[in-house]
Amino acid sequence: MNVQTTRAVQDIRSFNRFYTGVIGALDYGRRLYAPYTLTEARVLWELAHSSHTDAADLRAGLSLDSGYLSRLLTGFEQDGLVERTPSARDSRRLQVALTARGREAAGLLSERSDEAVGALLSRVPAADRPRLTEAMGTIRTILSDGRPTRSPDVVLREPGPGDLGWIVQRNGELYAAEYGWNAEYEGLVARIVADFAGNHDPRLERVWIAEADGRPAGSVMCVRDEAPDTARLRLLLVEPDARGLGIGDRLVRACVDFARAAGYRELVLWTNDCLTAARRLYRRHGFVLVAEEPHHSFGADLVGQDWRLALHSGQE
Repeated sequence: MNVQTTRAVQDIRSFNRFYTGVIGALDYGRRLYAPYTLTEARVLWELAHSSHTDAADLRAGLSLDSGYLSRLLTGFEQDGLVERTPSARDSRRLQVALTARGREAAGLLSERSDEAVGALLSRVPAADRPRLTEAMGTIRTILSDGRPTRSPDVVLREPGPGDLGWIVQRNGELYAAEYGWNAEYEGLVARIVADFAGNHDPRLERVWIAEADGRPAGSVMCVRDEAPDTARLRLLLVEPDARGLGIGDRLVRACVDFARAAGYRELVLWTNDCLTAARRLYRRHGFVLVAEEPHHSFGADLVGQDWRLALHSGQE
């Protein structure tokens, strides 16, 4: 080992000792993950931030022994935190999903982590924070073999403060830029979002924010429809620079899985024929076009379309 390499090794080991101390300080008092171990908390986090995860995905993604993971999930199941069902894509695999109690536990762990990191950042001057995050990104890029075009880390999460306003803003901006729609559309989005914020049942209605490398990159809503036993998919959006990453597919799948688990018999949506990418996505998930009608809205001549997905076998 030459002198330069030896020095780099020592620098990395020194940084590792320092950073290990920082991470340890985040969990001062050992309450960050309680009553779970760090590995259990990681599994809960993965399940909370993925719309479709099976045991094999967890094992590969977290590099866990299959026997250990099986025992961990059995314990979670006994505690009412997860449900395991045969995968619709492959009956040989088990799909793992958080229950309402599991989502509550994962949410508490996430809040604690946010608070701990927030407390750490509070000691960093605001002017230095961009340098800090940029340095972290540099480390990740270099240690990933210098691949600058890596796919961003994408997670689906519940909306936080400001996210509902972001949905309104980005819908208004994007549809104006891409289709020339006027403020009438933004007003419609604002009413939909306001209705959800003012009165929704979290057991039956939900919003997902797709986050790519820490910034919002897409969203979708699942809300009750006027028809009985029917849910409605609304306001699917993917940022232009995040398209092609499978975000739209994950958002639609999350909405479908949630509606099915909530007991709805069908999921419906309304869109316009000019949204070709979205229509291909709906068709890929099994939605069927049931009606269409020309209309003049949002300052444009459009063809509105109603799509429907039966959520239980045997339903026509």
